[in-house]
Amino acid sequence: MPSFLFDRKAKIQPHVQREGVRAMATTPKTDYDVIVVGAGFGGPVAARKCARAGLDTLMLERSDVPGEKVVSGLVIPIYGFLYGPEFIRKGNPPIERPICSVVNRLVKGGRIVKTDRSLRMPRPFTLGYAAYCKPFCTWLADRATKAGAELRTRTAAVDVIMEDGEVVGVVTDRGEELRARVVIDAGGTQNPLAIKAGIRRKYPPEAIELYMLWDYEMPKRDVDEVFGHSMEFFHAYPEEGIGAPLGYGSTFYIFTYRDSIHPGLGQFLVTEGEIPNLAKLIPQYQENFTARVERWKRDIAPRTRLRAVMWDVCPIYAGLIPSAREMPIYTGGMIVTGDAAGFEASAFGDGVPNAWFSAEIAGETAVEAVRAGDASASFLARYEERVRAHPFIIKTISDRRRWDMRELLAGRDEAEFARKVRDHWGIGAFRYGNMGGPVLKASAKALRESPLVALEWIEMFRRYFDNWERNRFDPLSGTRRGLTPVPQARGEA
Repeated sequence: MPSFLFDRKAKIQPHVQREGVRAMATTPKTDYDVIVVGAGFGGPVAARKCARAGLDTLMLERSDVPGEKVVSGLVIPIYGFLYGPEFIRKGNPPIERPICSVVNRLVKGGRIVKTDRSLRMPRPFTLGYAAYCKPFCTWLADRATKAGAELRTRTAAVDVIMEDGEVVGVVTDRGEELRARVVIDAGGTQNPLAIKAGIRRKYPPEAIELYMLWDYEMPKRDVDEVFGHSMEFFHAYPEEGIGAPLGYGSTFYIFTYRDSIHPGLGQFLVTEGEIPNLAKLIPQYQENFTARVERWKRDIAPRTRLRAVMWDVCPIYAGLIPSAREMPIYTGGMIVTGDAAGFEASAFGDGVPNAWFSAEIAGETAVEAVRAGDASASFLARYEERVRAHPFIIKTISDRRRWDMRELLAGRDEAEFARKVRDHWGIGAFRYGNMGGPVLKASAKALRESPLVALEWIEMFRRYFDNWERNRFDPLSGTRRGLTPVPQARGEA
């Protein structure tokens, strides 16, 4: 076994991977430069970064196929595509629908009493892209393996290997001990590795939202006619019974895909200091919505067929609760990214852009650590410095707009309610103090580094929309274990 695996300060040379299929060793490989735990949205970004730099990189995924453990679908905000990994922006990932507008509907007595359509973009420009997690994460993992990373599916990292107070590897659910110079934890909310390493604790229940999604089939022509390129939010006071008390969960929403829709909603594990029976409450909210809201009964329900119901949790308020926000995101030999680090955007309840941003920073930091032969905590501290300097990550996890909706419960001011909705999900979302500031800062930085990036953004919008209309995306590059083809291939990125 190489001596550098026991000497955290040793100078080492990175392993350079050849293009093509790697020959299988007679005994399983156990030593790596970098181990990335999780092949969801963030892990493949970090793994690709490390592999392209010539590091011997292993990516572990507990499910059979990347993305399989992530709730079925979501809408990824546009800032993740514009300012995130270049290979995503220049690639052709599988998207389900461009989202050009957000429609906010205020509900009273089951009727829509006010509709706000202020947040919209002319096509092909968008506010985000709807995607199913499994094909998108599979596409990401394929980009990482194409760069030279090794992917092991059906393999969970259940513990860390510690030496002299630093992480030097992981233990799998099969009892394997896999060693690495740096472990990147991209394993998500319920992943125990950072807790096992002694640097983080379980999230407090006040930070965690339990939510449900209902997956309905809906013919594309009907989605086009009823929704177009929009997603809808339904806002109401608690007495309507169609959602959690304001600020204590997700407003009832409908995400739209190519030929399906996802209504969904959630509530925090602790609400007004009490622990509600969410397994009973959330289905009741949905039942009330479908029975009372005319928009659903008249325009949507007759064209749909339920095919799945899903539960999951998100650490949406982790950035707002001091005990969660102050947990470390690195230690000697280990970096924590994405949901595992509490990087869920608190206002929007979306963690994909921050998973991409933090994974890129983690990969960059890991490359530097391996090349320097120093994976100590003092060296990896640069990861946190870069996270804090990022225009989006800290800003989005500390955004209080959803939390502050609680003030409406006492005031009952309907004009203020409409204003806050517009400020949160409408055009006010792009005020400088909200998302406008980070967008301007990120745009200025990107343009300084490459003035032609603006042309890349425009070309991405045009190409993504064309890809969607033709239903043609990048094919997968091979028959690697755990990867399945994306239909109707367009061409390599």
